[in-house]
Amino acid sequence: MGSTTDTAIWWVRRDFRLADNPALRAALDDGSVLPVFVLDPTLLRGAGQGRRAWLHAALHALDADLRAGGGPGLTVLRGAPETELRRVAAEIGAARVHVAADFGPYGRRRDQRVAENLAGDERALVRTGSPYAVAPGSLVNKTGGPFQVFSPFHRTWLDHGVHDPAPVVTTTGADWLTVDSRLDLPEADPALLARAGEAHAVRQWREWLARSGGGVADYPKLHDVPGADGTSHLSIALRWGHLHPRTVLADLAEQRSDGARALARQIAWRDFFADVLWHRPRATTHPVRPEFAKMVVDDPAEDAVAAARLTAWQEGRTGYPLVDAGMRQLRAEGWMHNRVRMVVASFLIKDLHLGWWLGADWFMELLHDGDISQNQLNWQWVAGCGTDAAPYFRIFNPLTQGEKFDGDGRYIRRYVAELADVPDAHLHRPWEAPGGVPNGYPEPIVDHATERKEALDRLAALRS
Repeated sequence: MGSTTDTAIWWVRRDFRLADNPALRAALDDGSVLPVFVLDPTLLRGAGQGRRAWLHAALHALDADLRAGGGPGLTVLRGAPETELRRVAAEIGAARVHVAADFGPYGRRRDQRVAENLAGDERALVRTGSPYAVAPGSLVNKTGGPFQVFSPFHRTWLDHGVHDPAPVVTTTGADWLTVDSRLDLPEADPALLARAGEAHAVRQWREWLARSGGGVADYPKLHDVPGADGTSHLSIALRWGHLHPRTVLADLAEQRSDGARALARQIAWRDFFADVLWHRPRATTHPVRPEFAKMVVDDPAEDAVAAARLTAWQEGRTGYPLVDAGMRQLRAEGWMHNRVRMVVASFLIKDLHLGWWLGADWFMELLHDGDISQNQLNWQWVAGCGTDAAPYFRIFNPLTQGEKFDGDGRYIRRYVAELADVPDAHLHRPWEAPGGVPNGYPEPIVDHATERKEALDRLAALRS
């Protein structure tokens, strides 16, 4: 077959970095390495505009990092991975294709096809590491089954511990390979080019850790305040593997603070949802609690009012300032503050009575950090149909949430220009201002108190 033991492929998927990368280390240990990214038509069809845009920028960033190490850069191919990897492995005589394991439903099926195709040529797909601090499937409850609720998972996660970051990889002296069939890198948004990649992610993370105000020390009191922007903004870096959670947790362990522990808990939530999806792959489209499949929801495909409400929510024109600010931030930045994500999700499900999957799909269309397990299962958390001890009747009030977490209106005014001059006293309820809502801003499309009762009535009907 021409296979050797001194040539390998590093197949990049969700690990756009050179540091703390066991799969890359394993490939370099084999000898000469071809770094490859495969533009998979199946994944590209399902990827929203936010993820596609970030992917293109991430490809450029990794290509530049590889070239800085003296190599020819990243080899980009297009096609079915099982076909393309088999072809280039034969072309360069690579005995192994090294990857970080993928635990998502599609990724597992794809990797099985790749492994089978490579095995036909006596080559191997070698999985080393994962995108998680603790890989899905590693932890089980006292009966040996999967965890149903986060709290016991978190206790076991803490007891299990996390490996130290992988040893530093020296790439400058590596023997990097390329192939003639490589494609030109796809065009990327210049604004994202300045933000994507390992170097920017590391710099942003370390600056946030060292920040005297609004950094990790203030995380417990500010992470719910969207106007303060006191979150770590790690979600995109973790989604694309610009940083590995091992690195993040190692840095947090040095802090020994309440803020560090609170942020580490968020990493555990990320691992938990990945574990849930690993055990229940149907959760991408089906409720974890099967009884919720019978919940009555309004259908925008058949109901003009429901369709108009969905559009108003997507465009940030519901008449509820905090909801509208969040939805406009999503459109403008491909990201939304976590507290506001919960509020806009609750509004769609409990106030507009639309299916959680409609919101999940919209988020996956626009988010740069769109991650299937985090996105779908967070939406199910809000809908009350996921692995969660809290009941469906947890309903966020979009008015009191705004008053509590954006009392001074900094966040709302940042994204809802029509409300910029509305006094604080009326900002969260602009229809109560002496002159009514400002010109160009909508009246509330529903009454929250009325729709809250309707949501609870639908729950009662489900249980009857």
